[in-house]
Amino acid sequence: MANTKRTLFLKRRLRVRNKLRKVNAGRVRLSVHRSNKNISVQLIDDVQGVTLASASSLEKDLGMVGKNNVEAASKVGAAIAERAKKAGVEEAYFDRGGFLFHGSIKALADAAREGGLKI
Repeated sequence: MANTKRTLFLKRRLRVRNKLRKVNAGRVRLSVHRSNKNISVQLIDDVQGVTLASASSLEKDLGMVGKNNVEAASKVGAAIAERAKKAGVEEAYFDRGGFLFHGSIKALADAAREGGLKI
C-alpha cells in the first residue's frame, strides 16, 4: 500500500480513534468531519449506537459567513454545545478523525468548550 495522502489520513484516523476508545470508554464521542467547504459534528453514544445531536455548516441558521471556514466552525461548535446541553450531555471526548488539530477543527473545539461542553 503506497503512502498516499488518503492512506496516511486513514491510518491517522484509525490511530486516533483506537487510542481514544481505550481511554474514554463509556463517554459520548464528539465526531468531526471537515470537507473543503463545510464542517459537521455529531455527538455519538457508541454504547447504544445512536447519534444524540448534530450540527453542520450546511444548516441555514449556521451557514457559512463569507468564505471563512474558521468562523463557520466556531458557530457550529457553539451550536453543538447548546444541543448537547439539551440532550443532557455535559462531557464528551473529541474525535478529530484524521484531521489535524488546527484551523477550523481547533476553532470548533474551542467554541464547544466555551459553550460549556467538557472536551
